[in-house]
Order: sequence, then structure tokens, then C-alpha cells
Amino acid sequence: MKFTGIFIIFLLLLVIPAANAQEVSIAEKANQKSIIVSINEAGDIHVIHIVSSSNSPKQVELIDGEIQNLIITDEEGEEKMVTKIGNNDAVIIFPSSSDSVIEYDLKDVLFLKDNLWTLDFLYLETTSFILPEELDLIFVNDRPVYLGDQKGLSCHGCQMILEYAFDEPKNVIDVNWENQEFDIEMQTFASIENFEFDQPAKEISFDVKESNQYITTIIPLELLWGPYVVFLDDEKILFQDYKNNGTHVWINMKPNATGEISIIGTTVVPEFPIIAPLAIGFLMIMMVPLIRKFNLR
Repeated sequence: MKFTGIFIIFLLLLVIPAANAQEVSIAEKANQKSIIVSINEAGDIHVIHIVSSSNSPKQVELIDGEIQNLIITDEEGEEKMVTKIGNNDAVIIFPSSSDSVIEYDLKDVLFLKDNLWTLDFLYLETTSFILPEELDLIFVNDRPVYLGDQKGLSCHGCQMILEYAFDEPKNVIDVNWENQEFDIEMQTFASIENFEFDQPAKEISFDVKESNQYITTIIPLELLWGPYVVFLDDEKILFQDYKNNGTHVWINMKPNATGEISIIGTTVVPEFPIIAPLAIGFLMIMMVPLIRKFNLR
């Protein structure tokens, strides 16, 4: 019976046009233990599928793109007999008592757009991504993701646009207020001009000269505290304050037009040293018992 099933699959493959292969399910969907997409510094993408053993033929869809160096092995590294569907759109793995390992390189899916390496990814299985070690910030569907020591991410039912850059310019701006110095760091490919800090207005402002560029502003909390609101000219725009390490906050935005950006907080560095009101309050507390003692006499 097993031989007859395999023979029928071969016959089906002979009559299915390659153009329609992705639309056809020949065998049951395989159970995939893991899918790992590794991207290196040069932009090379290597994919590994780990497929559970099965006593019947199973079908595994491959990730869209130009697939090169496709190889399917068992857990010991021995090549297994498989059948390819269409132009490497999917593979049929025949019955096996061991797990299968599908490996291939993925080409022509990662490209440079607006100074960012961009991957438009769709694969409706849980997928893990391993990214270059030097990356600490990526963007997923326009949202910043701070990696820190975690050099990867997991995507469930994965449909996303992944963006990142290695050489995003960084500019540190010194802000002086009441004999105190604060460093504000700007990370962006856009040209930034006319940077200002307005203490009475609780506002940081600057002109952005290019549209559709991510701008990350790292602000000392001692200088400007949230919650924040961001405007492009007079229009409120979306932003994310996606990281706060206790001393600084990371605010990210992607203006869709040029103009003046205003980041407005609720609290700024005080006009008078904070020690003054604290000292006055302490003296008042100390004087209360003396005042009461005097009144009793």
C-alpha cells in the first residue's frame, strides 16, 4: 500500500504544471518543529526547516524567493529521497522514522530601500530569525524593536516587513541649561537642522529635510520627562517611546513629510536647583516642634 501511494504521488507530479504547483496540495501538511531564517552581515539568507518524522508522505511549503542549494537530509546528515513541486515551491518528504532537515539559501528577497535593508516576509508558520550580531535596533512593520543582547526574534504566523541598517548616522547634541549639560543623541539618515530646546514650553524641536526616514531621539529623562506627544508642524503624528533604561528614553518616529518636528513632554529640568525646595521643606519640618513648644509657653 505504501508503494502504491508513492507511485500515485509521482503520477500526480507528472501532470501538475509548475505554475499551479503552489496552489495544489498533494500530501498532508508536515509538522514542522522549527523554521530558522539566518541573515548574515552580507545579506545572505539561509533557511532550515526541521520536519517531524512520519509514516506517510508529507508536504512542506518552502519560503517564497529564489531557492538555491536545496538539500534534504535526515538527522545523521544522510540525503533523503524527496520530490520537488513546481519551481522549488514545495517538497514531498516520504515516510521516515527520523526527522528531516530541509536547508536552502534564499535569494532576491532582501533589498535596499530608503537606506534600510528590507525583507517583505510571508510564511504562516512560527519562524525564528537570527540576525547579525552588530544590530541592536530593527524595525518590524514600522515599529522599532530593541534587540539588546537578543540577536534574533520569533514571528508567529509570520507576515512582516523587516527593516534594519548597519551604518545609521548618529549625532550627539549638547544642551546647556542652568549650568548643566545634557546630551541628546539623534539616529537617522535624514538631515536634521535648527535643533532647539525650549525649557518653558517643555519642548525639543528640529527641522527634518527628508520624508519617510526613521528618526530615533535619545533624551535624558532629567531634561524632559514623559508622557510625550510629537507633532510634525501642527499635526500630531505617531511615535513610539520604545525603551527606557531609567536615565534615558528612546523616541522613534517616521515622518511622511518634511517640516518641523516637536517633541513635547510634561516635565523639564527645573528652573531652580531642586535642592532649594527640598532644603526649605526640611527646615520647615524641623521648625514645627520648636513652634509648638513656644506656643505652649
